[in-house]
Amino acid sequence: MDLWTPLIAGHVIVASYVLVLGPFNIFRRKRDRVHKVIGFTWVAAIAVTCISSFWIMDEGHFTWLHGLSVFTLTTVTLGIISAARGNIPAHRGNMIGSYLGTLIAFIFAATAPGRRLPMLVSTEPATVAFAAILILATVAAFFFTLKRTVRSEFRPVATPLARP
Repeated sequence: MDLWTPLIAGHVIVASYVLVLGPFNIFRRKRDRVHKVIGFTWVAAIAVTCISSFWIMDEGHFTWLHGLSVFTLTTVTLGIISAARGNIPAHRGNMIGSYLGTLIAFIFAATAPGRRLPMLVSTEPATVAFAAILILATVAAFFFTLKRTVRSEFRPVATPLARP
């Protein structure tokens, strides 16, 4: 199997977005429309990351990372249901737990010998740096555009004065 197939590259890129978007919602104080849009985007990205992992196998076998994908899909689903039912503590716990699980999987993928990511960092550090800068820049642009759009939606509109 090729070292970097389109599936694996896409999986890594979408997982990177999951890692970068997560803290935006975890550490923001406001739970407003920006939180919801970033949250929906994060849920879509984590679903793509988890589902795509089932086609990435180590010598044709599933690993503990696939079990983590099943668990993450379950906890994200429970988090969405909790938010819809108004159980915010359960929502927060499921979503933060899902993020931490993804972070642990990333740390493993980035540090375990023989994995693709450490090999890419050692052989092509400029490519990794460029990809990281692009991901951070697009997330920042998404966040600030979203924040500005939401703020302008709630700006009061001046009404013309009525003449007697």
